[in-house]
Amino acid sequence: MSKSLNENQRIAVNHESGPMLVLAGPGSGKTTVILCRVRRILSEIKEKNKGVLVVTFTKAAALEMKERFGGRGGNSVLFATLHSLFFRILRRARGYTAAQIIGEEEKRKVLQRLLAEQNWSLNDPEEFISQFLIQASFMGNELLPLMEFTPVGMEKEMFRRIHRAYDGYKERHEKLDFDDMLIQCYELLMEDHETLAFWQKKFSYIMVDEFQDINRVQYECLRLLAAPKDNLFVVGDDDQSIYSFRGSRPDFLLEFERQYPESKRVILNVNYRSSERILSLAERVIGGNEHRFAKALKGANGKGEKASFFLAEDTTAEAEHIGEKISGLLEEGLSLHEIAVIYRTNLQGGAFARALYRRGIPYIMRDGGGNIYNHWIAEDFLAYLSLGESEDADSALRRIINKPKRYISKEILQEAERMPYTLLRSLFVCPSLKKWQAESLEALREDLLQIGKRKPYDAINYIRRVIGYDEYLEEYAAFRKSSGRAFLEIADEITELAKTAEGIKAFRESLEEMHRQMQEQLKEKPGAKKGITLSTMHGAKGLEFYAVFLPSLTEGVVPHEKAMEALEEERRLFYVAITRAKEKLCLSAPRNRYGKETKPSRFLKEMGLDAEALFIKKHENS
Repeated sequence: MSKSLNENQRIAVNHESGPMLVLAGPGSGKTTVILCRVRRILSEIKEKNKGVLVVTFTKAAALEMKERFGGRGGNSVLFATLHSLFFRILRRARGYTAAQIIGEEEKRKVLQRLLAEQNWSLNDPEEFISQFLIQASFMGNELLPLMEFTPVGMEKEMFRRIHRAYDGYKERHEKLDFDDMLIQCYELLMEDHETLAFWQKKFSYIMVDEFQDINRVQYECLRLLAAPKDNLFVVGDDDQSIYSFRGSRPDFLLEFERQYPESKRVILNVNYRSSERILSLAERVIGGNEHRFAKALKGANGKGEKASFFLAEDTTAEAEHIGEKISGLLEEGLSLHEIAVIYRTNLQGGAFARALYRRGIPYIMRDGGGNIYNHWIAEDFLAYLSLGESEDADSALRRIINKPKRYISKEILQEAERMPYTLLRSLFVCPSLKKWQAESLEALREDLLQIGKRKPYDAINYIRRVIGYDEYLEEYAAFRKSSGRAFLEIADEITELAKTAEGIKAFRESLEEMHRQMQEQLKEKPGAKKGITLSTMHGAKGLEFYAVFLPSLTEGVVPHEKAMEALEEERRLFYVAITRAKEKLCLSAPRNRYGKETKPSRFLKEMGLDAEALFIKKHENS
């Protein structure tokens, strides 16, 4: 095996003891290096106790390593995820069983019950729960006390109240979740010296894969376990650190040598995946980051073909063009699993799913596809459209009566519902209705007449721009202490789906069909289905494809507008996306996105592409 290794790989494999930092560029054979080093430790190092621990971040990665390693080593080697390692430590010390672990589905059900006990006005409790889980996990991973933590996207007191209620539930039922495993393990290792000594003795050599994804609590636990020998061999790439929302950041890798001044460093900079041209583009982009280790990647697969770029009129045209290009690649003999469309946000996946579905091309959505097709915003649009057809749709009126605010109170609604007429007619004759409220209802009636004259796409734009639904979304987001842009993006994608619908029935059927497709994607087991991979940039990490499409390369999308303060991470994310491609890389951008003119992504210019000129030329010719 050692004969097939390059020089820097050999240096890493032959490292004896003490800390070592292995900077592994994309496609540089890091898994091979880890496994070769484990074999060498077991066969060559003359030490009575030489237990080896290899930890990584996903169960799939741990299983792959274990399978590739084979049955050698017996009980001397443990391949584990960080969570399974920490639970193993807790189980031995505190007697936990697997039955005490709260799974994701159970956790959500518990939080639904706890949330139902609060008298809060929330359009979408599921959305609140998702945001709560992200923030609670971040707080725990950073080892921050509840009273010192300021959550993003929700009111501080709401967060604290639900967090205390959730902690109380776990305590009463003697349960723990995956975040608890990390925090409790850290506390155990800090407080119980006997337990710490046992595990330090058990593992003389600790090897950590994907070290750039480490967060504070994981890092502190590993430092404790590796002491006092500090045989800590960490493999990672600061340029691929993309999970800051989980508390992961490249700082732990960048500062490793300061924490361990005696450590050695080696760079795995030979890429065995991508062509030289693709690597050159990736290097130009990532070179814009200041806080990084320079690596100067070298390609082992030849120069390769040039990356392509096309400019589409809008996001629908862009998705259709990519669908056509994928059809062509399949006709040329490329396999489904060799092609991927990689985009910045979950919401973008729907357009490509629709384009492939229309062509009968199977697809796999790695991130669940951002199933927004039964979102409360979609239900609000359907309610308005239903009222445009008939103002007698009482349930629809109840739904949107104060979206935006018309100051029709619950008491007035209840008064109207006791009358023998349809709800809208009853409201007009309510004795307690004020003149200014009646004027608001009259304006609504006129708006509904306008909606009824329009096809769904134009009607929804009328609802958003004229009636003021977009302003309502922004006000609701401000109330929730969350991003109004996130709600507007959902509204944009639903509006885009309405473009081809002739009437409300067709629009409703489109929503239902897309919802069904997204639900099917969630049910699919990994590897059970073959299809074109549709993935976010986050979800594509660790994968590789012969041909990769990177769409919507415009400012506000790549880099994303909500992450402009974290531009270096956005650049790393784009770098990860580029380096998924082996041979074909197709870049694209829409000139208009959801009815608004776009600007080309700054990353295109960093790659050497004068996209600005292309945008201007397209504008002049249109």
